[in-house]
Amino acid sequence: MRILVDYRAALRARTGVGAYIHELLRAYTASYPDDMTVFTSSWKDRPAPDLARELGATVVDRRIPVRLLNLLWHRAEWPPAETLAGPVDVVHSAHPLLMPSRTAAQVVTIHDLFFLTHPDRTQAEIRRDYPALAAAHARRADAIITSTQHGKDLVRTTLGVEPDRIYVCGPGAPVWRSLGKTTRQPANGVILFVGTLEPRKNVGGLLDAYETLLGRVRDAPDLVLAGQATAAAAPWLARIRHAPLAGRVTHLGYVPDAEREALYARARVLVLPSHDEGFGLPVLEAMSAGIPVIASRRGALPEVAGDAGLLFDPDQPGALVAALEHLLTDPVEATARAEAGLARAAAFSWTASAGTLRRAYIESIERRRRRADQ
Repeated sequence: MRILVDYRAALRARTGVGAYIHELLRAYTASYPDDMTVFTSSWKDRPAPDLARELGATVVDRRIPVRLLNLLWHRAEWPPAETLAGPVDVVHSAHPLLMPSRTAAQVVTIHDLFFLTHPDRTQAEIRRDYPALAAAHARRADAIITSTQHGKDLVRTTLGVEPDRIYVCGPGAPVWRSLGKTTRQPANGVILFVGTLEPRKNVGGLLDAYETLLGRVRDAPDLVLAGQATAAAAPWLARIRHAPLAGRVTHLGYVPDAEREALYARARVLVLPSHDEGFGLPVLEAMSAGIPVIASRRGALPEVAGDAGLLFDPDQPGALVAALEHLLTDPVEATARAEAGLARAAAFSWTASAGTLRRAYIESIERRRRRADQ
């Protein structure tokens, strides 16, 4: 089986979608002997020299600006993948819109439908193309990959896709060098947020809660924001430079994979206060590291955190303050949550998801053949 996967989401900083597709492909090629090719394109960014070895795949790199290729693919459905990468049996898009192909089965990835419910909080091609095209593309796709049952239910009910064409391939828990053997409650640990600083992540709500916390909990830990800042983050970054947050809140920017374990080792608790999440990978990372988790009761987060996470309603201003105060002042409860998180994280497997992905590819080819025969 010859497979072509759009790898552009992971070409630069591997956040969210990029980290997901990278690790899923690594697990796939480690388990199956299929001919895997990853496609990248950018005017200025090139794939790492060792990417082919790391993924166990062929790399096809084209010097085509991302915005130009997206415009052509989304609106004209041209050029076909075969023109750019040669003949293949399956083309797999890492986002909700189809990769054009002459004859290959077409697979898309849909983690969430935030672009439909809150288009005003998206930008660029996502705002321009996803709301207009995603439903039609999903109904044409030979298979749809999502990372949670929550995502599958959304695709089925909102986009009108038959459930047998939707496959849940959840992320696997990371394997740490030293973390994850026991729970962690470092005395000088920090409150950690990991994620892109954008409106969906509710960073403003987190800063509001932390400012209140400083007046209620003596010796409250510092807050660390680890993630790339978008244009929308400017007011938040300005805010943390002034009292009472100055000196208590640090923005690290994007933290690369090589430094991620050291980042989590500093954490006393992880907070993910998002208005919506297709998965929420930092929750799984923290649970697997033995760190207690506080997460909003939105999107897929309740499914991922299960009973291990302390969940709160992000629309209630005091709910996050209460959750933080509870875990920071009750070490027994914090340890119990962390222990539950370690057990919960063990259920997430990249190998199992790679097996589901292979079934999706095989069955997508069969669907394509049936459509061609008709």
